Amino acid sequence: MMPGKIPDPMSSKGDIDLTKIKWHALSPEEALEILGSSKKGLSAEEAKRRLEIYGYNELEEKRKKTVWGTFVEQFKSFLVAILLFAILFSIIMEDFIDAGAIASILIINAVLGTVQEYRAEKSLEALKRLAAPKAKVIREGLETVVPAKELVPGDLVVLRVGDKVPADCRLVESYNLRCDEAILTGESVPVEKDPTVVLDEATPLPERRNMAYSSTTITYGHGIGVVVSTGMNTEVGKIAEMLRGEEEGTTPLQERLDRFGKKLGVIILLLCAIVAVSEIIEYGGLHDLKVFENAILTSISLAVSAVPEGLPAVVTVTLAMGMRRMARRNAIVRKLAAVETLGSATVICSDKTGTITRNEMTVREVWIYDKTIEVTGEGYKPQGKFILRSMDSSEEIFPKDFQGLSLLLKTGVLCNDASLVYTEGELHTSGDPTELALVVLGAKAGMLKERLEEEEPRVDEIPFDSARKMMTTIHRSSETLVAYSKGAPEALLKVCDRMLVNGKIMELSDDKKAEILSNVEDMAKRAMRVLALA
Repeated sequence: MMPGKIPDPMSSKGDIDLTKIKWHALSPEEALEILGSSKKGLSAEEAKRRLEIYGYNELEEKRKKTVWGTFVEQFKSFLVAILLFAILFSIIMEDFIDAGAIASILIINAVLGTVQEYRAEKSLEALKRLAAPKAKVIREGLETVVPAKELVPGDLVVLRVGDKVPADCRLVESYNLRCDEAILTGESVPVEKDPTVVLDEATPLPERRNMAYSSTTITYGHGIGVVVSTGMNTEVGKIAEMLRGEEEGTTPLQERLDRFGKKLGVIILLLCAIVAVSEIIEYGGLHDLKVFENAILTSISLAVSAVPEGLPAVVTVTLAMGMRRMARRNAIVRKLAAVETLGSATVICSDKTGTITRNEMTVREVWIYDKTIEVTGEGYKPQGKFILRSMDSSEEIFPKDFQGLSLLLKTGVLCNDASLVYTEGELHTSGDPTELALVVLGAKAGMLKERLEEEEPRVDEIPFDSARKMMTTIHRSSETLVAYSKGAPEALLKVCDRMLVNGKIMELSDDKKAEILSNVEDMAKRAMRVLALA
């Protein structure tokens, strides 16, 4: 059976080419029917059969070079070819010391280059083994965990916060599902998904709200999707296929060394010719074969002495040192010569999100009525200070001394589905970047989510949606219930009639609302994403 095709058990149409189907233009029911699946998932036997047809759900790689192949590649330069000729001539002349010296330099050079590239390759393989993912699937009506590489078209995949989508899926069900697709589209804001929509066939990938793509991350909500593409047939697999087709080019240093070697070869040949002619003239012409032999031997000896035997070794050692320095900074360089290529770059064109930036949100400023508080720290590290700014001074404050600030931080932590936990000394995060920023903000003030949820357990929630533009969670505090909300400032202001000012509850008048919205606009003008909490 051809890859990318599947027998349709629900009809007699024969094989259907899955790669030609526009899944976003089909309803969930149509997708399940074409794939011969259902909301109970596949049976174990059917999944095994399809695995034999499609192979593993993993990206194919170029055939790796052997250690011997990497070693031989170190000799592929014009300069090394000249040195090999010098070794051959030294052996013919029975100058074994020179031949041994040049050969030793070349071998050390090749061994050093091979070892460095072999170590880099092994480091990458170790990283891949550590990242071997699992997937939650529904098979025969039961949720189970399988290696992600064993997924097949028709499998039902369960997607929850923090999960990496293991294959391209047509969503079947979702509950406020949002997906971070920065790795695929460069879009920094998580995309809200809706499995009920049926889109036009020409809809571009970033706008396909009913699909979840391999290697993207679930940041909010949960859902179920039916696998429609695996391995090299996924969108990320198509990118990998394009990369596989790229031919390896030479680096600027390799090009310069190659040009230098060729120029040196031409100059040496000219010198050899000049020396040979001079020798023949000095001996009064070619009246004897001995004269010719002496002229040739003298000119070739000069050529051998002119070859810079140590240059390849110097270049390799220098690049190896650069490679080691990069490794110490957690950057694995696969090819030795790539170190120099990076140094030659004058302009780097790069996608920002997740490449230059880490796709992490950080709270920089908090506004509570008539007070602006700057928050220090970076990323998701729960360390930072709260600085109260005024017209002509600033001072560090402690949130527990300000009732309004404490309540704001508490609201941000409790009305939240993200998590920030330490496991064996390492910080682990999951959830929407904006929600994580609020959890980290609370942690900077000593308000840890686990402790707050023990004190005030969540009993219900009204999730965020595009119509309401806010999220609300209900918590039990002592004998009462408390609702915490966060969302768009204009949406929250519409449902609020009181505000907390210096520990006192006051009426939220229209003038006060206008003042608050003015501060919101000022923050937005400074490229900040603004949230209100109540």
